[in-house]
Amino acid sequence: MPLAIEMKKITKKFPGVMANDKVNFNVEKGEIHSLLGENGAGKTTLMNVLFGLYKPEDGEIFLEGEKVNIKSPKQALEKGLGMVHQHFMLVNRMTVLENIILGMSNELALNKKEHKRSINELAEKYDFAINIDEKIENLSVGMKQRVEILKTLYRGAEIIIFDEPTAVLTPGEVEELYNILNMLREQGKTVIFITHKLNETMEIADRITVLRNGKKVSTEKKENTNTNKLAQLMVGREVDFEVDIKEKDPGNEILKIKNLELLSDRSETIDLSVHQGEIVGVAGVEGNGQLELEEMIMGLKKVETGHISLSNKEITNTSTKERKKMRIAYIPSDRHNRAVFKNFTIKENILLGYHYKSPFCKNHIIQEEKLREHSEKIISDYNVKTPNSGQLLKNLSGGNQQKVVLGREVSQKPEFVLAAQPTRGLDIGAIEYIHNLLLDLREDNKGILLISADLNEVIKLSDRIAVLYEGKIMAFKDKKNFTRNEIGMLMAGEMVENEV
Repeated sequence: MPLAIEMKKITKKFPGVMANDKVNFNVEKGEIHSLLGENGAGKTTLMNVLFGLYKPEDGEIFLEGEKVNIKSPKQALEKGLGMVHQHFMLVNRMTVLENIILGMSNELALNKKEHKRSINELAEKYDFAINIDEKIENLSVGMKQRVEILKTLYRGAEIIIFDEPTAVLTPGEVEELYNILNMLREQGKTVIFITHKLNETMEIADRITVLRNGKKVSTEKKENTNTNKLAQLMVGREVDFEVDIKEKDPGNEILKIKNLELLSDRSETIDLSVHQGEIVGVAGVEGNGQLELEEMIMGLKKVETGHISLSNKEITNTSTKERKKMRIAYIPSDRHNRAVFKNFTIKENILLGYHYKSPFCKNHIIQEEKLREHSEKIISDYNVKTPNSGQLLKNLSGGNQQKVVLGREVSQKPEFVLAAQPTRGLDIGAIEYIHNLLLDLREDNKGILLISADLNEVIKLSDRIAVLYEGKIMAFKDKKNFTRNEIGMLMAGEMVENEV
């Protein structure tokens, strides 16, 4: 097949980081090409170079055999390149139509009627059931993504880059996206699919290029590879997808929840407990009370009905600071809003929540050397990829940011760990690391409450599982007494025979 894109020896540097190191990358016309790698491997950087967002230090780019110098996204669009970003570039208060035509013309009076007709025709061609007069703020995430795709197509893109497009989608929306991508290929479009997820790659790609640490490792045809081989190429070693959970008797009850009302409009209450040396998993589709449970345990949301106790001490109405003093480690579901400041350094983030404690604080003065030593130890112990603790957190990949949070919390020697969505958005290497860390904490007799929308994760790690639906626990029992089908039915609110 002729090449739609050829990138030769692309080199892009940031302070302290070689993001792309002489990368060679090519895409055939009319294929779906997966650009695969761990977070921080250089995938998005390479595509930002192609789309004109970054200027490379070195390298050449060819579009259909012609050498090009793309200096801006506007030039990229003029040459038939489009990009659907992970974080949508839409104006919420404007309509679908207004977002699609925004910036397309310098005319004083736009012919909206003609644009509307053309956009509706394009939407119909790709089977996009969308009201183009609706405001963006009223659309679902999946529909917003369709607007981004429609906007790119309407501007004449023949090559479309998708940056981690499934990160914010439900399973149903992911299937719909796959259908759209296949339709684009059938219409002769070329698709580049940036991802760190192996199952997505094997589902949708024709060919796969793997990046690791800013370098190209290999390009593979899908029919000639498998998930184990791709995982090894991504990480540079064999990845163990299975975990070895040793049988052990749980210890004393450490967390007890009684008659807790999660959703005020449901009038249901829950009972839940976690013992030392066990992982209790909370399974459920997001939006069924998981966030409320997380916030109430940490004192971030007021408890109206019910009680929470930790090590037989009532904590229902205590502050978050007091709960942290009782040796709770907290891994929030929303890392960026609850756990870190991206514009702070790594060591400043490690200090968060513990700034008043020894050895970091003496006579109300931060002990910089002690903090630096502690931060560098966390970087080493948790394999955080960074030159030093003085780097800004925003320069780290998502997996490395999460390792900083885990290191900060676990280094305080907790007795109870609340891990909410601990691997959301992370790549296989980081997921494997975090799973093993949680199992090590279990082996060290810590009590762990794992709240996760990833059913595979809950089943893999938990000793007992509670299934949550509309603020109610549908069932709570040992994992061995569940089947996957039962859990799935309960997550959908369907009662299973012999269940409470």
